[in-house]
Amino acid sequence: MKLDKKDLLLYAVTDRHWLAKDETLYSVVEKALKGGATFMQLREKNLEEEAFIEEAREIKALCARYTVPFVINDNVDIAVSMDADGVHVGQSDMEAGDVRAKIGPDKILGVSAHTVEQAKLAEAQGADYLGVGAVFPTGSKDDADEVPHDTLRAICDGVNIPVIAIGGITEENTPELSGSGICGIAVISAIFGQKDIEKATMRLRAVTKEMVEKK
Repeated sequence: MKLDKKDLLLYAVTDRHWLAKDETLYSVVEKALKGGATFMQLREKNLEEEAFIEEAREIKALCARYTVPFVINDNVDIAVSMDADGVHVGQSDMEAGDVRAKIGPDKILGVSAHTVEQAKLAEAQGADYLGVGAVFPTGSKDDADEVPHDTLRAICDGVNIPVIAIGGITEENTPELSGSGICGIAVISAIFGQKDIEKATMRLRAVTKEMVEKK
């Protein structure tokens, strides 16, 4: 799958921690897609492999109905085995060049970066886009150091691939990222932690579009 920069406008990252009793991951992902999420990352830290693959196949098919790219977080083997559109890896995971060799040239490769050096290296090793953060304080990753907005801007200036911001982003603080050079945002609770997921996604997409277009 060829990645279009516009696909990265509103990048949703799943987290079953936010699931209400009557919900499944599939049902909340569908609400986010109906609301206008443009990219979906399946993030599972504690699921057995068989259950993970089954869930990934179902959500991939759902995303395909909405023509939204679908990637797996961290688990390169599962991404390859169930034919995801791609994979996203962090700095402590497999090196980007090794991931690219494993998934092939046609799959999407996203890499987390916290410095200009990491960003440039990831690009050289075959990354299609970068996730940079945390740009605001966040509760979803205990080890996430904040990335100053000046560094975010320097990363966007220093690479030729699209950059999205992640970490502590809400509908309220999204406008603060104007002028940084990012092409979108990645969020977890700003979508999946909301009472009305579809409406929250719609609003967040509108705010993000406005922020990205504002130079």
